[in-house]
Amino acid sequence: MPIWGYILTALGAYLLGSIPFGFLAAKAKGIDIRSVGSGNIGATNAMRVLGKPAGITVLLLDVIKGYVGVALIPPLVWNWLIPHYFGFFRYFFDTPVKNQMDFFILAGIFAVLGHNYTCWLKFKGGKGIATTAGVYLALAPWALLVGLVVFILAVLITRYVSVGSIAAAIALPATVWIMSPNNLLLGIVTAALGALAIYKHKSNIQRLVAGTENRLGQKKETK
Repeated sequence: MPIWGYILTALGAYLLGSIPFGFLAAKAKGIDIRSVGSGNIGATNAMRVLGKPAGITVLLLDVIKGYVGVALIPPLVWNWLIPHYFGFFRYFFDTPVKNQMDFFILAGIFAVLGHNYTCWLKFKGGKGIATTAGVYLALAPWALLVGLVVFILAVLITRYVSVGSIAAAIALPATVWIMSPNNLLLGIVTAALGALAIYKHKSNIQRLVAGTENRLGQKKETK
């Protein structure tokens, strides 16, 4: 397989994932979302700071960029970009992209990394939950459904979005391993992304332990 194909797939997915919709939505209203609320650029903080319509819009856009990063970037690279601009490399592979799951998984990894470590904000981004949901809507929709149900139940029971996110970050890899036991790469990557999501919630975990985490619907004090 040509290295250019992997590089372009990763780069394209990363750049798409790196679009900071929460930051841009707040900026349009003259607010630097990094300096208010939790300081996070994701949908939860956008909802608290900008209101539900803006927060839901950010949520959907973050999901969409994860989905598009996986569903469209690999075919775009392999079926259009390489044939038109890197045609020589086509001689090095003979398997259609639709049969190469690793390209789609690679795109998913870098879409999430783009959101979590966006190059447009000095490599500081969100926590990747919505973008990961979009990625798995393309990669493993049934496993995503289980993760979504766990998320909703955890939030309803605890009223903590962070608890729901952490619970989903555990449930999604477990479900992928159960439902796709023969796809070792997908299982390992999902476990790694779940661990990354939990790591990105370390400040939430600290506040949960201290009893200072904000519940759903509770106004967040500005810093």
